[in-house]
Amino acid sequence: MNDILGLVALACGIIVGLGAIGASIGIALMGGKFLESSARQPELMNQLQTKMFILAGLIDAAFLIGVAIALLFAFANPFAATFLANLPK
Repeated sequence: MNDILGLVALACGIIVGLGAIGASIGIALMGGKFLESSARQPELMNQLQTKMFILAGLIDAAFLIGVAIALLFAFANPFAATFLANLPK
């Protein structure tokens, strides 16, 4: 049982860590492209800024979904219940 809980904790850390790295890289690339495009065409800056903030929210939403799944596995682990049900008595 302790092995399963340890592996679940490791999996939760990987889910959150990779999600954070992916969201950070995505927002950094998008921010760089926003600065580049606003430098090329300053008259479109307001329209591009609105679209950038919408996309930043969507990128963060994908990361937060990963955090919610990790919390589900950490606190309401469906694998532990299945494992305990299949233990020999």
